[in-house]
Amino acid sequence: MMEIRQLHYFVAVAEDEHVGRAAERLHISQSPLSRQIAQLEEKLGLTLFERSQQRIRLTTDGRTFLAETKAFLTHANRLESLARRLGRGDEGGLCIGYLEYAMHSGVLPNALRALRAERPAVHIALYNYNSAAQIEGLRQRSLDIALVCESPAPDDPDLDSAQVLNDPMLLAVPEGHPLAAAGQLTPEDLAAQKWIGVMHKENALGHDPFIAACARAGFTPAITMEATEPLAALGLVAAGLGVTMIQQSLRHQAPGGVVLHDLSWFTYRTPLWAAWHKVNLRPLVEIFRKTLLVTSADALAGTPAYPRLTPAAA
Repeated sequence: MMEIRQLHYFVAVAEDEHVGRAAERLHISQSPLSRQIAQLEEKLGLTLFERSQQRIRLTTDGRTFLAETKAFLTHANRLESLARRLGRGDEGGLCIGYLEYAMHSGVLPNALRALRAERPAVHIALYNYNSAAQIEGLRQRSLDIALVCESPAPDDPDLDSAQVLNDPMLLAVPEGHPLAAAGQLTPEDLAAQKWIGVMHKENALGHDPFIAACARAGFTPAITMEATEPLAALGLVAAGLGVTMIQQSLRHQAPGGVVLHDLSWFTYRTPLWAAWHKVNLRPLVEIFRKTLLVTSADALAGTPAYPRLTPAAA
């Protein structure tokens, strides 16, 4: 097996055509350098140099080998540089699973923007999978980070997690609706409305947890229409077809014709969790995990990214 060191020695001797000058440039003695060149020729079974008392010159085969050696050493240097960049997390790829809510809420875009500002060479691949598929992807190591609606079990042997969002709800009503200009809203006000429900694909029970939260708050929503995701529900509200509730972080997505109310007495929250494998094999994964937790800290603490509306208190 050839040694990288011997190849560097060979290139130096070939360029100088003089063992003594090459040894001086390499900061080694002439005799060890001559032995290294001889050992390389023996390993290759190839005569690289024509030797005389006055000079040392490449053979025809030696010139061919020199060109390939220089190309190889250039590539080896690039590989070493790439490995160092990968080790620092400056390059490489990330496979991230997410729910649509992670995108609409800004949690994922904010983290990606922060990562890209520091490490523009990183390649990002995004996969819109449901939570179960994301968790399986983490276990199979096909995903690096998952953004899911529920954390893995605390005693999970493979996975760990942290909450990145716990979003309160806003009431969305059509502009011109009697509740649009109301300063105070009560559970009785909401019980009398036509509701647009949001069927969350992640929840096998549909919107049952939301209805249970409404019941705890003192009203039961009369759902007359259902949408598959909150942005579609907002479009139906804008058309005057009913009222709905959306996550606070989606308030900037509300179209014209929709008025939003804070309900301080309504305690239902929509959680979002970041999950990852406990065995961290790549620095870049840890870098993005920390970036995600930092950029989502304000949202998790309840600091809104957009101006709050006047709360409607009971």
